[in-house]
Amino acid sequence: MQAAATWDPQQYLRHATHRTRPFHDLLARISELPGHPPRIADIGCGPGNVTVLLTHRWPDAHVTGYDSSPDMLEAAKSYEGATPGGGRLDFAHADAAHWTPDQTYDLIVSNAALQWVQGHADRFPAWYEHLAPGGTLAFQVPGNFTSPSHALLGELCDAPQWRDRLGDGHGRRFIHILEPAGYLERLSGLPGLADEPDVWKTTYVQLLQGEDPVLDWTKGTALRPVLTALADDSAARGEFLAQYRDLLRKAYPAGPRGTVFPFRRIFAVVRKKAVQ
Repeated sequence: MQAAATWDPQQYLRHATHRTRPFHDLLARISELPGHPPRIADIGCGPGNVTVLLTHRWPDAHVTGYDSSPDMLEAAKSYEGATPGGGRLDFAHADAAHWTPDQTYDLIVSNAALQWVQGHADRFPAWYEHLAPGGTLAFQVPGNFTSPSHALLGELCDAPQWRDRLGDGHGRRFIHILEPAGYLERLSGLPGLADEPDVWKTTYVQLLQGEDPVLDWTKGTALRPVLTALADDSAARGEFLAQYRDLLRKAYPAGPRGTVFPFRRIFAVVRKKAVQ
């Protein structure tokens, strides 16, 4: 059985500007919420830098960020407390694979977290059931798992040198991500929808800076299970990173203004019918 990946909030936040942009685009497609003040849950909140944006959109809301990583929750604590608009922001431990709301929410949102949860689409009915009338379920997940950054990682983990230690899915953990049509089909089957689910995809063409920036990017996300598995063997860890770095350099050559890194994201917003 794979050990849970350990997370490094500071490494994750090194690319915070690029990582936050999809959440702004997701928020722009969410209608006003029914609660006064609204109750909001952020599933897989990470270090809290994105969760706090919810309090900017709904200043009087009570927002709770949930995450399974103690390190991420520790980093998020700096945002806790009363908000300037009269709301409240707090954080709690929960695993998205098992979390079931114990109260009604006006918005349940997840930003770049559900890709870590196999079978996450099976959780949608329980989350939707706990939405208030007129409430919204919204999420976005990376959709680039066939791109070189992830395909090369999977191939390297399956190579003879690494197969015994890393070939049990460390590099191919995201094959359960659905295509947009798959999410649309799942969400369209929920009862009492206000309108047709809004599902779309976007490819952000990002210009990353620095030495080996794609490697640095993956150190905050896709590489976490590998780094966790090799944490007790610094020599093996260094050798794996060097091999992966060389593959990434060929796949994403540096240009005069940086390294172009296309990143595809999948979004979905579904709203429950309000009480007439």
